[in-house]
Amino acid sequence: MRPVAIFRHSPAEGPGYFATYLESHHLDWTLLKIDAGDAVPACAGEFSGLVFMGGPMSVNDALPWIPGVLELIRGAVKEGVPVLGHCLGAQLMSRALGGTVGPNPQKEIGWGRVDVADSDAARAWFGATRSFVSFHWHGETYSLPPGAECIASSPHCRNQAFVLGPHLGMQCHVEMTPEMIRAWCQSGRREIERSACSTVQPVSEIESELQPRTAALHAVAARLYSRWSKALKT
Repeated sequence: MRPVAIFRHSPAEGPGYFATYLESHHLDWTLLKIDAGDAVPACAGEFSGLVFMGGPMSVNDALPWIPGVLELIRGAVKEGVPVLGHCLGAQLMSRALGGTVGPNPQKEIGWGRVDVADSDAARAWFGATRSFVSFHWHGETYSLPPGAECIASSPHCRNQAFVLGPHLGMQCHVEMTPEMIRAWCQSGRREIERSACSTVQPVSEIESELQPRTAALHAVAARLYSRWSKALKT
């Protein structure tokens, strides 16, 4: 099988638990470090799937790699190569496929409930899970691209996850590990302090009970990744 291509846009925002999942299921993957100058591939067909991680930038920023990524996503969807997006990755997917990206009504940083839609599509991806507590760190959000269906939302963000055939975009961060959360809290401490409000948790609250929280999150992520990986190209 061809490898899964994972796109990293910021050194601190790597694949996290997603890489653990792939390795535990003996699925080959390669990391493309866009933040370090790796070129965006011209063709999605050399990979079994494309996965886009998060990042502090906006899809609307005039960054030289964004047009190539948007074109790659469009090509992947056309060729049937499954695409998976986490936070910025979901926003890239939305923008590439005809949606828009702009400010969310409230910035979300920390742990918060995500509610699964009551639909056949949502049940196909989440199984019996009706809600779960996920990790969030975003100030922007996306609109649904044409043909996509929202399968999860939260009190402070209408579109937390969407599907379009085999493709899945998630505003929330299901890939987090305790190590990643601690690193983000350290590098983003000033942002947390400047943004203090009801939807931005203090570092002490974010870092409490990390092991049980991430273990529960990984159970949800494993279900999603399992469904997504069934469409990987051989």
